[in-house]
Amino acid sequence: QVQLVESGGGLVQPGGSLRLSCAASGTIFSIDDMAWYRQAPGKEREMVARITSSGSTNYIDSVKGRFTISRDGAKNTVYLQIDNLKPEDTAVFYCNAIIYSGGMYRDYWGQGTQVTVSS
Repeated sequence: QVQLVESGGGLVQPGGSLRLSCAASGTIFSIDDMAWYRQAPGKEREMVARITSSGSTNYIDSVKGRFTISRDGAKNTVYLQIDNLKPEDTAVFYCNAIIYSGGMYRDYWGQGTQVTVSS
């Protein structure tokens, strides 16, 4: 059984920074793409950053230059460094990973971590 566990959210002032982490555990043979999504109150969940197994990254326009996604293959962990936080970044952030744990690749989600940007 595979689990994704996020950490690192919290309350931060505008202009501040946070580093989110998401660790995958369980029976894992291979991890393909890993990504971070966010869901703001009253809005649909959206992908903000994705990183492939080879390290290629892509971001939505609104976070380019402020968000940096990275991963540690040895730790099965994906990170999201968030700088220059804005009130509109307030959301629950979820990590997502495509993981092969036997049989086929499956889509897994973390439970979410709250990021609140407010003065």
